[in-house]
Amino acid sequence: MLEQYIPNNYLRALAIFIALFLILRIIIYIFGKVALKLTSKTKTDLDDKLLKKTSKPLTLLALLISLKITLTELNFSELLNNILNNLIYSIIVLTIAFMIYIIVDVILITALKKLTSKTKSNVDDSLISLFRSVLNIGLIIISLLYIMSLWGIQIGPLLAGLGIAGLAVALALQPILSNIFSGAAMVMDESVRSGDLIYLEDGTKGKIEKVGLRSTKIKTFDNEMIIIPNNKLADSKIQNIAMPDPKSRAVVPFGVAYGSDIEKVKKIVVDEIKKIAHVEKEPEPIARFIEMGDSNLKFNVYYYVDSFENRFGTIDEANMRIYNALNKTGVEIPFPQMDVHIKKN
Repeated sequence: MLEQYIPNNYLRALAIFIALFLILRIIIYIFGKVALKLTSKTKTDLDDKLLKKTSKPLTLLALLISLKITLTELNFSELLNNILNNLIYSIIVLTIAFMIYIIVDVILITALKKLTSKTKSNVDDSLISLFRSVLNIGLIIISLLYIMSLWGIQIGPLLAGLGIAGLAVALALQPILSNIFSGAAMVMDESVRSGDLIYLEDGTKGKIEKVGLRSTKIKTFDNEMIIIPNNKLADSKIQNIAMPDPKSRAVVPFGVAYGSDIEKVKKIVVDEIKKIAHVEKEPEPIARFIEMGDSNLKFNVYYYVDSFENRFGTIDEANMRIYNALNKTGVEIPFPQMDVHIKKN
């Protein structure tokens, strides 16, 4: 019937394409508006994020479906028609795979992040990052295999060939697979987590930025990034300052002159430490008389801070407060010196 009004095949196909795309786009728009009204009553924002992120992929699907239907109005050769259909189907497969990734990322990943922020679950940011990377690789492999079958490539013999060559591939990928499994093992074992401050046996010190599929990134105190393969990190001795909890102990040494009142010195110093922010009340700060040195009486003051991130700041303030308090109360702080006596014959 449309041929009576638009006899030209290409113009008729263009009209059908525009009409179909507009109809599908209007349906998607109406569905989005209705869904937004329904989801506005829910307590979570997952559905809002899902609708927002899937809007563009749905529009692309509408475009591809309209294009596929439009091709039936054009008298292309069988070869060209098959090529165009396979090309459209391939893009549709990739778009659907992308939408699956969005759905899993929004629903599952976001839910896991909220769960781990409220509980002591073993799943943390590092594990979520690993899961996201594995999901990406899995979707890409499945999509490519399906697209290859669309283009007539026999994936059965290909999979059989991969099975035969599996041992060789496994041996070639052994370092990569070792890093992947080592990273997953460290995260599941909770030996390291993103944000933890760690000291390694080779002297490396820094905060973990990310535990990836192949390697772990550590940011040092000099703002340098050190990248260590996961299998190397898993096999090394790790001192994790952030475990078993972020609370950390600080030790500040100081010395006073011989003849000073030891109990008075202890009380002055402990009272000053208690005034510092982030210092824990339990266990209480304590000062210890360590030894009688060459030129002074040596003390250490021990205290706990609420987080290892605040330890260095409190040490700086503690040194300042101890020095000022001892000076103010008349307690002498000696410095190393040597007396030389010259005898005359």
